Amino acid sequence: MTVNLPQLRAFVAVVEAGGFSAAADELGMSQSAVSHAVASLERELTAPLLVRSAPARTTALGERILPHARSALSASRSVERIAAEAAETLSGTVRLACTPTVCQGLIPGLLRHWAEDQPGVTVRVFEGSSSEVSAWLADGVADAAIVIDPPPGPGIYLAEDHYRAVLPRDHPLADEPRVHIGDLADDRFLISPDNCEARIRTIHTRAGLPFAPAHRVRDLTTLIGMVQAGIGVTVLSEASRSLLPPDLTLRPLNPDTFRTLALTGPESHPWHPAIPSLAESAAGHLARPQF
Repeated sequence: MTVNLPQLRAFVAVVEAGGFSAAADELGMSQSAVSHAVASLERELTAPLLVRSAPARTTALGERILPHARSALSASRSVERIAAEAAETLSGTVRLACTPTVCQGLIPGLLRHWAEDQPGVTVRVFEGSSSEVSAWLADGVADAAIVIDPPPGPGIYLAEDHYRAVLPRDHPLADEPRVHIGDLADDRFLISPDNCEARIRTIHTRAGLPFAPAHRVRDLTTLIGMVQAGIGVTVLSEASRSLLPPDLTLRPLNPDTFRTLALTGPESHPWHPAIPSLAESAAGHLARPQF
């Protein structure tokens, strides 16, 4: 037995309009097409559904089937509406602003993932400092931003990004399941001022240790290169894992500390409709074991 929506639509239209001619006008079809659709439905069900009178009325079976036919048509309209909304939501260009650590550590993988998961959306990336990202959102230069530790508000949570010790693989602690920040006291500590220095300072404070970095370097690539060269060790977030060469390792850190990543839009005007879909897609991607 095969029952289809055009058959149900014709049947319901005849009942609601009171006849085949009026139903044909309502549906924008010929009367013969409506008659054929209802007749084919009756053949599928092997029983009449309508009494061909003026006005047309349902048989006992037709009366039982009528509410289900209406439900099926309603569900079909809901599916069409959702698809139409999705077509609008999952299309267009989103200008996304991010800080350098997010851009370097997360954005390449996210762009690749979004290209596969949200093919109708084009994401254009703007890299800048935290203050630049905020200004771009406020000025409309960017439609959205991945922000770190956002204040309470409409931002959409993406992931917790935990801090890790960054060590050469030949370091004595490189195979430890977890490294206490105090265990790094004998090493020269390196820091990038733009890479969550305040949070790393807090880790030291929580452990009751002084915070006295031997070197401050602005560029994250330089920082990683110095650890690779054996000049010292540092602390980076898990998001930096993809940037590390094979001879460096990230080790879980005590005290455990993390930053929260969220996708947000501008405060003063409506968000691009694709932002929630991008956020949901990104959260699923970042929840995978590689992050």
